[in-house]
Amino acid sequence: MTFIAPNLSVIVGASTAAKILGLAGGLIKLSKMPACNVLILGSKKRILSGFSKVAMLPHTGFIYYSDIVQETPPDLRRKAARLVASKCTLAARVDACHESTNGQIGQQFREDIEKKLDKLQEPPPVKFIKPLPKPIESSKKKRGGKRVRKMKERYAITEFRKQANRMNFGDIEEDAYQEDLGYSRGVLGKSGTGRIRLPQVDEKTKVRISKTLQKNLQRQQVWGGSTTVKKQVSGTASSVAFTPLQGLEIVNPGAAEKSIDSTAKYFSNTSGFISVGKTTT
Repeated sequence: MTFIAPNLSVIVGASTAAKILGLAGGLIKLSKMPACNVLILGSKKRILSGFSKVAMLPHTGFIYYSDIVQETPPDLRRKAARLVASKCTLAARVDACHESTNGQIGQQFREDIEKKLDKLQEPPPVKFIKPLPKPIESSKKKRGGKRVRKMKERYAITEFRKQANRMNFGDIEEDAYQEDLGYSRGVLGKSGTGRIRLPQVDEKTKVRISKTLQKNLQRQQVWGGSTTVKKQVSGTASSVAFTPLQGLEIVNPGAAEKSIDSTAKYFSNTSGFISVGKTTT
């Protein structure tokens, strides 16, 4: 076989090359066959009626059982057989043209096969875990100004929602027996003056008046000089209040205002104490 097909014999061995040539019908016919047909030369179809087909290896011919394929691991033998079949086809065409009679091209093909099989058997490269860069905590640029203040006021929480979120200590809710689970309305709908708490006045932007003018305004409010315009009262204020224990209860929303006005001259933030001279007896 080293004289008829030297390159093919170097790849798969003399005995396997003789079997392939005998089944193909000669070197010329073997050189005209594609690699997929050379791979299955020598395969047998077994009819195992009633037996297990687990041990069967379909599409395995002479090339699969050659030495170069059987030396590889079992999971890579099919890839090795396809690779050897393609190189055998090229070697048969070289032998059919009577080129490289010393088997040099066949030796190159065998070295290429061994390099590729060694490459397939290499372990996968170790995955390098790239560490994250150290975070640089730089000062953030926060935009401010008139536009941002207006935007904050536009999206700020409303007074109605603030009253709904506010809860009084010790007050009985409408659902006193916890029979109904729902959202609480806070201090909304409670009996009281019905006033809405205004936003807190900023002392930096507040219009300042003199102490004399403050005393005059306080004196006018105490002695009947206050305006007749009703103060800011919420639209939910009513003279009828619903309580969980007694049902309907008639209250006066203005009662708290009268009590505050009656004591304003004694408890005032602007007017001080009147100095009274000592009486001599």
